[in-house]
Amino acid sequence: MAHQIATALLPVFFALALGYGAGKRKIVDNQNVSSINHMVMMFAVPAALFVSISSKSRSDITSHGGFIAVLVIAMVAVYVVTLQLQLKVFKLDKASAAVQSLTTAFPNYASIGLPLSSAVFGDEGAIAVAIGIAVGAMTISPLTIALLEDAKLGPDAPGSTLSRFCAALGKSVRKPIFWSPVLAFTLVLADVHVPDLVQTALTPIGVVGAGAALFLTGLMLSAQKVTFGPDVAYGIVMKNALMPLSVWGLCGLFGLDRLNTAEAVLLTSIPSGFFGLVFGAPFGVRPKVSGSTLMLSTGAGIVSLSVVISLLPWRG
Repeated sequence: MAHQIATALLPVFFALALGYGAGKRKIVDNQNVSSINHMVMMFAVPAALFVSISSKSRSDITSHGGFIAVLVIAMVAVYVVTLQLQLKVFKLDKASAAVQSLTTAFPNYASIGLPLSSAVFGDEGAIAVAIGIAVGAMTISPLTIALLEDAKLGPDAPGSTLSRFCAALGKSVRKPIFWSPVLAFTLVLADVHVPDLVQTALTPIGVVGAGAALFLTGLMLSAQKVTFGPDVAYGIVMKNALMPLSVWGLCGLFGLDRLNTAEAVLLTSIPSGFFGLVFGAPFGVRPKVSGSTLMLSTGAGIVSLSVVISLLPWRG
């Protein structure tokens, strides 16, 4: 079991450490990461997801119906609870609360999800990761953008939060990180075979996706100043422990099989993601609590992921 855990986690945290070290030693600029972020989120990861999903069968996707429902409930519930706590208990402003809520509720699927799920579940893991990204892109990501826009415009701005949410949703679904896996899902469900030449063309850029995303996460972590308080402690406990525990309960309630349960629990135990900070940056919103949560949740992930992998009956 120790060898299995090391096999799953060592590549992930080695790439994270590589990016962190490069940023700390100023080998790579850890302040201006927009170009690397665009390469990862608009090209490499979408290509990797499309190649992985389009090679699957219809039954591979339809068997994840309960898995999708569990992820939607879990991610939206954690986001809403966290948002209310940030506003009413921790007294953050609306924009900072939205960024911190997304940081807590949206696991780092884009970087840690792909290599980790491949190590644990093999090729099947890519479908679960793609579903997770699509769920986040359709629900809590556009809500975050809407709240950021609402905070920027102020209380006297025309239109409602709902109208801004719909506009943000339209922007979200146009991003390759969303429509690439959705397109692949649609083609598979329609029994449309993607030509081998297309997969061959996309494979080289897709291969670098997971590694580049992990390096980018480490790079962003190196730029964060860590503070610790009740708000950060809540984010770590919620993300690394309470969220996967609640998902495990939901899987039992929905009667998910062993594989779908293992996928759901493992993927929701992945540490906090960087989407909150990425979305907040154009609005000038980079709350220290989010950077600290991202940093410490990732570090704590070494322990929490090891525990999850050792306990889940993910084989057979």
